[in-house]
Amino acid sequence: MSSSPSAPPSSSSSSSIATPPAPAPRSPASRSGGLVLATIGAIAFSGKAIIVKLAYRHDVDAVTLIMLRMLFALPLFVMLAWWAGRPRGGVTPPRLTGRDWLGIFGLGFSGYYLGSFLDFAGLAYISASLERLILYLNPTLVLLLGWVLFRRKVLRGQLVGMAISYAGVVLVFGRELQSAGSNTALGAGLVFGSAITYALYLVYSGQMVKRLGSLRLTGLASTVACLCCIAQFVVLKPLSSVLAVAPEVAWLSVLNATLCTVVPVLLVMMAIERIGPALTAQSGMVGPLSTILLGVVLLGEPLTAWLAVGTVLVIAGILVFSRAKA
Repeated sequence: MSSSPSAPPSSSSSSSIATPPAPAPRSPASRSGGLVLATIGAIAFSGKAIIVKLAYRHDVDAVTLIMLRMLFALPLFVMLAWWAGRPRGGVTPPRLTGRDWLGIFGLGFSGYYLGSFLDFAGLAYISASLERLILYLNPTLVLLLGWVLFRRKVLRGQLVGMAISYAGVVLVFGRELQSAGSNTALGAGLVFGSAITYALYLVYSGQMVKRLGSLRLTGLASTVACLCCIAQFVVLKPLSSVLAVAPEVAWLSVLNATLCTVVPVLLVMMAIERIGPALTAQSGMVGPLSTILLGVVLLGEPLTAWLAVGTVLVIAGILVFSRAKA
């Protein structure tokens, strides 16, 4: 959201949302529609980094920028939480308990607020392409955290996939470090921290997703994150500073809140209902590619052989990782 980070951060697009069970077989038309929804959702998620980089050109800081994004997204997430939590078909969703609210606050604070802030802060120092490749490592971080915290089994194929993906990120990072200087390390570290916080969200959200549903939990946790971002701005910045923000930043924040935050959440969930989480995740591989292309076209970022090779390695590694079998 969190993004996603961004949402999600978003990390990879499809992995940014807890997924329901695989659906029953659908018609070819429904399958094609699901693929289209998943692809558009992945591209929309990846556009968040481009919008943030464009906004930074207008002399705005991360605290103000993320506040504006969350301010505009807040009513949409409140509506999402209400819609997903309303009675349907005679079935009343479970009533929220004190323990539920504690979990929602913890997940919203770590996965969406902290993850989004670290991501926005990191984008001030690194390219949108490198940011997207780092966030795309999210599934590997979920696996590592599962092994560290719960001693879950790690397959040999998963380790091979991780090695390939991390080699790709290191390749792009090393090249950018040479050309952009030491701030690249700071930016990459912040974005990697964002990926870790969102991985923690995914690791600990499983039981709450089963109880509340993925859309309801996303709406509630994102609402918490929005309020945290707004409170952070109120504490750290004078309210009058909002008036000094360039109009372009405000419009970019509206676009970020809608097209790159709330809309892709809904598109990916609709895709999962049609084609299942596995195929949706594979469609999300278009995310890094779209970020690179948009970065070249809209930001003037160079398209180098190093970036191309690194991107291929990251995507290939995640593909190997996701298909590993015992």
